[in-house]
Amino acid sequence: MNKRKVTIILPAYNEEGSFELLRERMERVLADNPDYEWEFLMVNDGSTDRTLQQMIRLYNSDPEHWHYIDLSRNYGKEAAMLAGFDYSTGDAVIVMDADMQHPVDVIPEMLRNWEEGYDDVYAERKTSRESWFKRKTSQWYYRLLQRSTRVPIQQNTGDFRLLDRSCVSALRRLRETERNTKGLYSWIGYRKKGIEYEQLERQTGKSKWSVMQLLDLAVNGLTSYTVAPLRMATLLGVSVSLIAFLYLIYIIVKTVLYGDPVAGYPTLMVTILFMGGVQLLSLGIIGEYLGKVFMESKGRPVYLVESYDGVRPGDAAVTQ
Repeated sequence: MNKRKVTIILPAYNEEGSFELLRERMERVLADNPDYEWEFLMVNDGSTDRTLQQMIRLYNSDPEHWHYIDLSRNYGKEAAMLAGFDYSTGDAVIVMDADMQHPVDVIPEMLRNWEEGYDDVYAERKTSRESWFKRKTSQWYYRLLQRSTRVPIQQNTGDFRLLDRSCVSALRRLRETERNTKGLYSWIGYRKKGIEYEQLERQTGKSKWSVMQLLDLAVNGLTSYTVAPLRMATLLGVSVSLIAFLYLIYIIVKTVLYGDPVAGYPTLMVTILFMGGVQLLSLGIIGEYLGKVFMESKGRPVYLVESYDGVRPGDAAVTQ
């Protein structure tokens, strides 16, 4: 009987200190799940430390199970995951962080649900180790996103999940450069099931996500799956115009009945500043969407590969 193959995608950016733990955890996966054929696909996302050398070392030690993709530069985790989807060969794919904050203990439960017919088995954090402010802003963001789009957005979930080959094939068809994979998981649909897990402490290094990167990801999520901000700008413009029209009528009536004294500078300044703020806000929202159209209209690839298992794409055929 042929074993079904599972690929674990491990995107990494400057994670050289995590590879000994990563190797140990993947060996546990091999030992604990012998009924499956395993592929560990590492993606080097333009690291500036010795992450690539660590990947080469693991590949040379066991080329049957370990493989690596070296991207030509740092494209970000979203593009690195797409590269993993493109080069994976398994009947199912599991996405995990290379820092090993995702526990391998839940993988057997993922596999059981997959065998029962679920296509997307996503892991939900039981508790969060993030600060109170970060947790609350995340909750508000997902609440806003859910109310402004028809796509059922999953909360308290990340990229740690098992995806059937049907889901991987669907994600590979979505080639937008401004990617928000967390939303794409919801957008493609398919049979989903959530399981809970406790996120582990980071053993080495530190998080690569800055506040500005998280903010950029949030804005990208809003503009990728809903036009609600544009509608809000339209409603705000209509409301302000209506208020201005009513105020105009008030000024005319007041002038006819009581005359027009020169006083009114504060009211005039407040009105001008308010109108200017509304216009700049609306232009900013339109600019966000226009920027996405501009980026997508170029038709550039999401990423470029330097090598796959040490073979450059121009030197020999590389399997995708």
